[in-house]
Amino acid sequence: MGDIEAIKQHEAALQRSVTVWIVTGLLFMLLPGTFLGAWNLISISDEHGAANVDPAWIQAHGHAQIFGWIGCFILGIGFYSLSKMRGQAPVAVSRAWTSWALWTAGVGLRWATNLWRWEWRLALPASAILELAAFLLFFLTVSGHRSEKGSVGASVQASRTWIGIVVAGTLGFLLSLLGNLAVALHSAFTGTGPAVAAGLDSRLLALFTWAFPVVTIWGFSTRWLPTFLGLANPDGRLLKTAVAINTAAVACALGAWWFPATALFLAGSITASAGLHIFARGERPPKIVGVHATFPLFVRIAYVWLLTAACISWSAAVWDRAGGLWGASRHALTVGFISTMVFAIGQRILPAFCGMRVLFSPMLMFAALAFLNIGCFLRVGSEIGAYEGYLPALWSVLPVSAIIEMTAMTLFALNLFITFGQAPPHLRNQQKGARMQGV
Repeated sequence: MGDIEAIKQHEAALQRSVTVWIVTGLLFMLLPGTFLGAWNLISISDEHGAANVDPAWIQAHGHAQIFGWIGCFILGIGFYSLSKMRGQAPVAVSRAWTSWALWTAGVGLRWATNLWRWEWRLALPASAILELAAFLLFFLTVSGHRSEKGSVGASVQASRTWIGIVVAGTLGFLLSLLGNLAVALHSAFTGTGPAVAAGLDSRLLALFTWAFPVVTIWGFSTRWLPTFLGLANPDGRLLKTAVAINTAAVACALGAWWFPATALFLAGSITASAGLHIFARGERPPKIVGVHATFPLFVRIAYVWLLTAACISWSAAVWDRAGGLWGASRHALTVGFISTMVFAIGQRILPAFCGMRVLFSPMLMFAALAFLNIGCFLRVGSEIGAYEGYLPALWSVLPVSAIIEMTAMTLFALNLFITFGQAPPHLRNQQKGARMQGV
């Protein structure tokens, strides 16, 4: 009985830690991320260009979204799921809290430094060091993961495939943080402000997006989508090939060889989609209990956005003149693919991870996903037309897209906040039973 009680306590402690990670990510998403991004876009729309908008503010928004939001989610889920598989609950809990403190301080310091520039030559590298230290603590905790005991045959191969891809995404995460530290040190010693130079920033963004969240999402898609969407088992060879192609693409992007990089991004995205059978008819009914019935549709839409982002990036390498195609491709990737996947999968798994809860409102889930994709569609189309001068009237659509996306982010966060604030169903049932017995 003592061992069972200890296991329950460790599970509850892990659930509390992942909940704090997720709530922190939502706060970074809303305040430093989405609201600042909407303000930047409204200013850009008024000026018909980004020339008068501080690039440090634009980069503060991007850092809060990629590292503050997505980074918190991935680290929190990683501590919870991978540590449980290794049976490391006691040590994982203490490290999860230490890592959270370091990570939150690092991301928060970076955002504040970009906005207010206080002692930025010291604060910029300090923020990067804090983030790297938090990640290394996470990596130390989960790096010894092994496949589940007792698995045999195809299940062993499937486990190795998704874990291998997640490891590749984790290495991309590490390279992103090392690149961030290198650029922070370079700016601190040679720059005139905390903003990274435009050319270098473009290369870093390719690393921060394609090497880190994209590959990680492919890994967790390999793990979860066959169950959630009823898809056929993923093709491990195609997925490994996709990761190899994507790695070559990132290497080309870091060298500013944009035409081969974007062609490889497109090839890797097509290969990954084929390996996941994402557009094939499911072999079994999808599992949509507790979420909106459109959940499988939005997961597939996310992969449409992935392919769209890759196509637009290839077009940008050939035809971009004013940054509109490049900006549209990044938005299609970060909001269309990454955010849609987080909205869809996150509302499917996070309530269970954070205390065995049930999502508060499937309708709010649908509304958030619908607004997100409508806003992204308007943003991508208007950014190309406005920036590139094809249809200047579309400058007025940009702030509309920002408000729609901000509404989507707020609904997503609200749904999860209410979910976390409610007692899990089993506790509510126990409380109800106790009240009935009292009567």
